[in-house]
Amino acid sequence: MTELPQALAQRVEACYLTAERRLGQTFPRPQISLKLRGQSAGAAHLQENRLRFNPVLLAENPDAFLAEVVPHEVAHLLAWQLHGRVRPHGPEWQVLMSRVFDCAPRARHSFDISSVAPATFPYRCGCQDHALTVRRHNKVRRGQARYICRLCNQPLKASQ
Repeated sequence: MTELPQALAQRVEACYLTAERRLGQTFPRPQISLKLRGQSAGAAHLQENRLRFNPVLLAENPDAFLAEVVPHEVAHLLAWQLHGRVRPHGPEWQVLMSRVFDCAPRARHSFDISSVAPATFPYRCGCQDHALTVRRHNKVRRGQARYICRLCNQPLKASQ
C-alpha cells in the first residue's frame, strides 16, 4: 500500500512542475494527507495550502484518481494563489484545468462510491420511499427531529 501514497505525492509534484513551466512562476508545495473520508475524492484547503485525498477511492480507482482528481485539487490551490477568492469551479479554475493540465474541467468525479456510501435506513411517506442517513435516523429515534416529504408534505415513517 506504500506505492499509492508515493504515486500520489509524485503526481502532485508533477502537476506543480507542469504549472510552473506553463505559467512561468513557482508555487509553494502543499501538505498532502490521505485522511479524507466519505464520498469526496479530494479536498483543497486553500488558506492552509493543504490537500486531502480519499484513500479508499484512490485504492479502488488509482489510474483515474491520479489522472483526474490530483490535477483537480491542485488547480484549486493554484487558482487561490493566482487569483485569490474565486468561485470553486469558476472560469479561473476551468482555465487551469484545461490549459495547464489538459484535463476536462469537471466538478465531480464519476467513481463508484458504494464502498464509501453511508448506511441508510428505509423510510416511507404517502408518495415514495426515502433513505435517511444514520444521523437523521438516530435523531428521529431520539425524538429530536421529524422529517417531511417535500412532495406530499407528509411525515416520514420508518419502514419495517
